[in-house]
Amino acid sequence: MFKILLPVDGSDSALNAVRHVIKLAKGRDDVALTLLYVHFEPVRFGAVAAAVESADIATIEKEHADPALAEAAKLLREAKVEFKREMHVAEDVAPMIAKRARELDSDAIVMGTHGGGPLAQALMGSTAMKVVHLVKAPVTLVK
Repeated sequence: MFKILLPVDGSDSALNAVRHVIKLAKGRDDVALTLLYVHFEPVRFGAVAAAVESADIATIEKEHADPALAEAAKLLREAKVEFKREMHVAEDVAPMIAKRARELDSDAIVMGTHGGGPLAQALMGSTAMKVVHLVKAPVTLVK
């Protein structure tokens, strides 16, 4: 099995990555695809977490994950590409993507080049570039 990890965030570049994976997987029955959304949630890990009900946090996380995954999942279903869907919460997105890549023993990671916009990238750095530095698997970045 050729295992591909496909992190998405709902951005246009993430959807372009989905389209790229569809081209790679089309007609192959040896692809195990994991569609991943990582919800950046500093509240869950900070002092504020004690003041917020865990059920409320879970609702917020689902509200963020569903739209980010919906269009990607729709494209994959329309192309008849099988996939597993995952949602995780992390204080930092890139290390969680790297962790899942290791846990899944991914052969490749395909992801969009950005989703947060130029200002967010300048302040925090590119998630995609962080992932490239954290993993051993090949990473394909799609504009």
